[in-house]
Amino acid sequence: MTQDVLSRLLAEHDWLMADGATGTTLFNMGLTSGEAPELWNVDKPDNIRALYRGAVEAGSDIFLTNSFGGTASRLKLHDAHTRVGELNRLAAELGREVADSAGRPVVVAGWMGPTGEIMEPMGPLSFEGAVEMFHGQAEALKAGGVDVLWVETISAPDEYKAAGRAAELAGMPWVGTMSF
Repeated sequence: MTQDVLSRLLAEHDWLMADGATGTTLFNMGLTSGEAPELWNVDKPDNIRALYRGAVEAGSDIFLTNSFGGTASRLKLHDAHTRVGELNRLAAELGREVADSAGRPVVVAGWMGPTGEIMEPMGPLSFEGAVEMFHGQAEALKAGGVDVLWVETISAPDEYKAAGRAAELAGMPWVGTMSF
């Protein structure tokens, strides 16, 4: 069995460096408050390539795709909920392109953030609904060529579990963090 790039890098190094300040960098490139960064995967792909390339050139071993708000519920705020597959796949394809031209192993991590919905019983989002949303995003990121899914900034345990279940359904390894 071939070892994935993340496992290989972890076996070879005591630590790995990941990218950072994605939002700040995109705002410096002209993203405006309230604008969906994921739309730039289609509208401004050169900016997204530059974002990824900047991380690689700074020494990052891992960079996150421009897909943090890539679930249907988040994209619905921008009337783009029907574009989950397209926007996430492009985020990953642009990342894969940059990583493959880096001249060294670089992990492309499919960035998945919270849905922005409140989970049952306090809100309308069921566990199954959350799994479905995350699974759509995960499959698109996988199709675009990410090495791993990167679940981040989720505070509801059931939503976090739903993202993990979606990663499993997509057959993808995943890394996750929660915020409290």
